Amino acid sequence: MLGMVDVEMIKKMSTNGGSIREISRMTGWSRQTIRKQLAAPAEPPVYLLAEPRPSPVMDPFTGIVKGWLEDDEQAPRKQRHTAKRVFDRLVDEYGFTGSEVTVRRAVAKIRGRRVEAFVPLDAPWGKVAQADFGGAVVTIGSERTEVALFCMRAKASKVPFVVAYPTEKLESLLAGHVEAFSFYGGVFAEVWYDNPKTAVTRILSGPHREEHERLSSLRAHYLFDSSFCTPGRGNEKGSVENLVGYVRRNALVPHTRPYPSLSALNEHLRAWCERERTRHARAWEIEAAALSDLPAHPFSASVSRPVVVSKTSMVTVARVRYSVPVTCVGRTLRAESFTDRVEVFDGAVRVALHERSYRTGDTVLELAHYLDAFERKPRAALSCAALSSADPVFSLARDIALRTPDGHRTFASVLLLAREFGLPKLADALRAALSDGAVTPERVRQLALNAAHRLPEPIAVPHSLMLSLPPADLARYDELAVCGQ
Repeated sequence: MLGMVDVEMIKKMSTNGGSIREISRMTGWSRQTIRKQLAAPAEPPVYLLAEPRPSPVMDPFTGIVKGWLEDDEQAPRKQRHTAKRVFDRLVDEYGFTGSEVTVRRAVAKIRGRRVEAFVPLDAPWGKVAQADFGGAVVTIGSERTEVALFCMRAKASKVPFVVAYPTEKLESLLAGHVEAFSFYGGVFAEVWYDNPKTAVTRILSGPHREEHERLSSLRAHYLFDSSFCTPGRGNEKGSVENLVGYVRRNALVPHTRPYPSLSALNEHLRAWCERERTRHARAWEIEAAALSDLPAHPFSASVSRPVVVSKTSMVTVARVRYSVPVTCVGRTLRAESFTDRVEVFDGAVRVALHERSYRTGDTVLELAHYLDAFERKPRAALSCAALSSADPVFSLARDIALRTPDGHRTFASVLLLAREFGLPKLADALRAALSDGAVTPERVRQLALNAAHRLPEPIAVPHSLMLSLPPADLARYDELAVCGQ
């Protein structure tokens, strides 16, 4: 291979009038090589590796990384390993001592493509946050479930916040803001959104939108402005768009990791957010100082709707039926839907509280809501559907009552004791009655009274009122006896 000195000599000889044949005879290089060098610009030679250079740090882990990337072919597209996640797992699980750059190069080589580059953006401290929803597939218990990730990111410091909800309904959007502002400890001057249907009721010309009244209430409570990107141009809020994917690839990989409940998943996500805040600690310290103060009371993240009570003492909220007290039949009440519960109000009085169900067509019943009906319809107590959702001891007592004469009246009378003691205490008394004797209303009531009885605390006597008496002198009784004789 010709060096730069050889190329220089060939060109100088040609410039001085030497022919290609003469230059070839004098240098020993072939005529074809000389013609090639005279036609080409003078460039330094490029050395090509015959074999890839060995990497003592990375080579022992290459097979492991290849296995992870192969497994990603079966994972959801947006929950696959990034080079950073591969580096984190190697450090945590195998004690990898190399650098992140080494891992990035190895991953790029395995995948056979270049790593995408991003342009850093900037924003005033405390001014802008971006919010969005994204989906993720996780394992809750033993079931693969799709959850909605509410994501918010401080645009200046890059500190993220993420929380998972069952759906992207309006109440989830509201609750996400409440939890995010609590996590940040303050309020941003402006929040940027895409155009979620739950929050935007109508898209007008330019940046103008008709917001849902509850989103307007949220903004009035926390005093921030909202800004919506152009439809179809999610890149206008690319920071949070990238955050959704960043969460899926870093906080939710491997995708097969199980979580006992949605609450456990959110605890995991919150811990991940705290680590991210620590990673951006210097920038976050500046941003936190620029945020507006939180209001004195948090916003009630619920959606209100009027509901009519049916003849079976139930109301329908989002295609799920919930029981209310039978005294409310035929009336119009107000239901407040939160992400985790449904509350039903009669004016300012809450008459029902249920855990939220997201299964369409589901029925959620509370036995206490039907007690007043048993006074007039004792036979209904034996077949009340709400027994299946109550303590199993009530169903056991019902089965015994079915085998006894006039058992429906006895069972109804026992259930009515819940108006005096409440269902949990009544269940304990009923369990005690079933364990060692007959079940009668009188006996169950007495057992409930016994369990509720508490001895009064001893009265503390002030030291100034305490009397110190001398010990009794029994010999004085002998003197009285003598005097009596």
